[in-house]
Amino acid sequence: MAMAQVDISQYTKEQLLKWMEQMLLLRRFEERAAQYYGMQKIKGFLHLYIGQEAVAVGVEAAIRPTDPVISAYREHGHILVRPGVEPGPIMAELFGKRDGCSKGKGGSMHMFSAEHHFYGGHAIVGGQIPIGTGIAFAIKYRNEVLGVKDESICITYLGDGAVRQGAFHEALNMAMTWKLPVLYVIENNRYAMGTAVERVSNVTELYKLACAYEMPSEPVDGMDVIKVYEATKKAAEHVRSGKGPYLLEMLTYRYRGHSMADPAKYRTKEEVEKYKAKDPILILKSYLMQNNIASVEEIDEIDKKVKEKVKEAIEFAEKSPFPEPHELWEDVYVGPYPFIKED
Repeated sequence: MAMAQVDISQYTKEQLLKWMEQMLLLRRFEERAAQYYGMQKIKGFLHLYIGQEAVAVGVEAAIRPTDPVISAYREHGHILVRPGVEPGPIMAELFGKRDGCSKGKGGSMHMFSAEHHFYGGHAIVGGQIPIGTGIAFAIKYRNEVLGVKDESICITYLGDGAVRQGAFHEALNMAMTWKLPVLYVIENNRYAMGTAVERVSNVTELYKLACAYEMPSEPVDGMDVIKVYEATKKAAEHVRSGKGPYLLEMLTYRYRGHSMADPAKYRTKEEVEKYKAKDPILILKSYLMQNNIASVEEIDEIDKKVKEKVKEAIEFAEKSPFPEPHELWEDVYVGPYPFIKED
């Protein structure tokens, strides 16, 4: 399916530079996270978002700050672009510190901020899909049963591996049957851990899976932030109008392994370099330069500003204390429960 061409004239310089700054923030944040993982400041699993920045930035630009967002475990980019979120608490969460967005208990895979309408990274493959569908059901219930005017839609991110989970198909069937306000966003980075899509699926154009439920869907060039924005804006308007769910397949690529523990020997250097030539930051930079919207110096200044912001996030994380042992019991139940006793 042919991808639409971009008309950059309809965008302001301010808007385009904001997207550039956000993508650079995600890239520099993740690069530093990888560095501090190597220094053992970050432990456990770490799934980097490097290469997929256009998806998170473009989707967020097309939705509302109050729209609930739910994701899988490669969610650093999704939470960092939520309005009002600062990089400090996100880095502190990676460090396992008390001032992290999940109080140091979630780490890389379980970031959560109800304040910013971000309902988690979820480590179980596909586990977030029925939850996101349930959030959409709650929105519809509030509107139709409780009479509360709520125009929110739930953005439910998932990876290409998750489409082979039964929960994906059950959720799509239910969402379409009940016309729930949910936008499913598949980030197809070509590999489910180390397994290429074509090795385990007869259907490699994943957006077509929605056709079984008569759900509108389409593929999107996930390396181009403008194309992501335009496709998401169109889909979000469809869902928000009460017409039911929509599915977008973002064709993207991760430059690093599945996690920091993955040497990524299942793909060639030539393949990685091919996709790096389509780098989302380079694509937007090319638009800006070719259309005389911004100079190299302006973009370099933005990058410098972003690097300083990430440096401050690391300092914040370093200074934050680790949780105390008794905090293990907190935030587990609503409580208080009499069977949990302090020593």
